[in-house]
Amino acid sequence: MSTTIFDKQDIDIAWCPGCGNFKILDMLKAALSELGISPQNLVVVSGIGQAPKTPHYFNTNMFNGLHGRALPAATAIKAVNPGLTVIAEGGDGDMYGEGGNHFLHTIRRNPDITHIVHNNMVYGLTKGQASPTSPLGFKTPVQVDGVVSEPVNPMAVAIAQNASFVARAFSGDVEKTKEIVKKAIQHKGYALVDILQPCVTFNKINTFKWFKDNSYYLDESYNPRDRVKAFEKAIDPAGLALGILYINEKPSFEENLSVYATNREPVYRRKRSIETLRQVISSKM
Repeated sequence: MSTTIFDKQDIDIAWCPGCGNFKILDMLKAALSELGISPQNLVVVSGIGQAPKTPHYFNTNMFNGLHGRALPAATAIKAVNPGLTVIAEGGDGDMYGEGGNHFLHTIRRNPDITHIVHNNMVYGLTKGQASPTSPLGFKTPVQVDGVVSEPVNPMAVAIAQNASFVARAFSGDVEKTKEIVKKAIQHKGYALVDILQPCVTFNKINTFKWFKDNSYYLDESYNPRDRVKAFEKAIDPAGLALGILYINEKPSFEENLSVYATNREPVYRRKRSIETLRQVISSKM
């Protein structure tokens, strides 16, 4: 399947020249094409920010909601139509800041969705404030003396919460990132892919070179099903581990829903009975 099926014509992309988002957009279209996923069977859900503009720039079904609220919408979409491929997309501020509470509870529910986070360690849309992943000492027009709050470690949080799939990638390495994202999409259950993505305008510290110099790939002998080792890699002071850190297969949110216990027909296709609804409401009064 060609990536051209995901292309939109005459699109004015609002990202800065050199932004890491461009590579993620190209990577995502390539990954979806190679997996044979059609635009009609895909929904990309996003919130607010530069990264959540991603679904605006390619041809697919999309839902663009409130800041930090992509995950509950993605969970609901997958629940009523399990046959869809659902991706929740956003930045580190959108997903770990405003959406931090939803991040935790989506891990608990384990819906069969792919969660892609563009992590540039800064708020790019609102002109360079510190984000939840900004490092200690990072100076901004707001944090003029440098960040004093401990940054969120999304890998450690996800593994501590026993997420079913946890990975980290780097937008500067498109091919390896593509393969990681493909595995995340194919994984049955919640799959987090935190993509290190430089902001060339508002973050002059965590650049393409910085990410490359301060990250490393897990070797082939690494076992992603060892939770203790995965947590060690998540907090490794030697650098940012790239690859699939943790896998923990378990039933998905949709599989646990009682509405699918004896009937596999998607909820959105089922006929609604007003009389049955009245009876249910009356029984609870």
